[in-house]
Amino acid sequence: MLKPFSIFVVSASLLAAVHSASAVQLSTNTRTLIPHSVQQVIVVDYRAMQNSQVAIDLKANVLPSELKGFDELLSKSKINENHDVDLLAFARFRTSDASDKLLTVGVVQGRFSLQEIQTNFRKQKLKPTVLRTNNLYPMNRTGMMACFVDPSTLVFGSIEAVTKALEARDGQTPNLLTNATMMDAMRTVDSAPLWSVLDQKGTQAMVKQILGEAGYISYFDSVRKRLVASWYTMNFQYGVKFDLTLSTGDSFTAMTLSSLLNAAMMVRKISSGEFGKQVLNATEIKSNSGKLTIHCSTSNSAFSILSQLPHFQSMVR
Repeated sequence: MLKPFSIFVVSASLLAAVHSASAVQLSTNTRTLIPHSVQQVIVVDYRAMQNSQVAIDLKANVLPSELKGFDELLSKSKINENHDVDLLAFARFRTSDASDKLLTVGVVQGRFSLQEIQTNFRKQKLKPTVLRTNNLYPMNRTGMMACFVDPSTLVFGSIEAVTKALEARDGQTPNLLTNATMMDAMRTVDSAPLWSVLDQKGTQAMVKQILGEAGYISYFDSVRKRLVASWYTMNFQYGVKFDLTLSTGDSFTAMTLSSLLNAAMMVRKISSGEFGKQVLNATEIKSNSGKLTIHCSTSNSAFSILSQLPHFQSMVR
């Protein structure tokens, strides 16, 4: 996957576990903090993290810079991550519809005592930067900024990313609610404890990476422009289950892409070790009504190995 949005996808996935209750969904306030030109959204039910030993064991090895900054924020604000945090979302977005520059912003939903948090910040002599009615607090170690939008919503990231997010929320620029394609994709997955949606450009890059072999590129070019979006869910309840859907817009493109991906999987089986072959044999690729689906299921004990395999990382990174 392209580097700009690969740094946080796998890590967010490994932090999640299925919760027996309904998963927390993105609030309207959170959605307005995500700019319209979003490339990828990752949402994690943070409450479930401590219920998965797999996630706990892998956490230290996969934290991206954004999440390490989140840990500093928890420490400085005295937020109890096991009690106060419900949901953690990351969004990778372009600074404009035509731009290739990507920024990452994090949004946290929970229950925050703003008065206590501001008291803690004052004790640490953290002085906010004021942006309209918003106070942006510096996290000195990571250089990121944090802003409590209200008692249930926190946005964090670089000062440029947070500024863009607040501009979207404050109505100065369009936000996620105006992006019909991404909103439609979200409706199919946003009840899951972990989910992600990816726009057209991101989906094209992902599929190209999955195919990998140079021999497939000419065939891929013929279907690339017909890819619309993609989304996936992952859970750890009974083993690890991963489901990825690619929206192609028509049945012929979905069937063609299914054939290409199945051929690529066969090539990988030949070159993989015994464990890799077992995982690939447990992976299903199907097409139906203009959509292609990839399903993979493994045991908890096998997931730490699976997450390191290039073909799996290609699907989630």
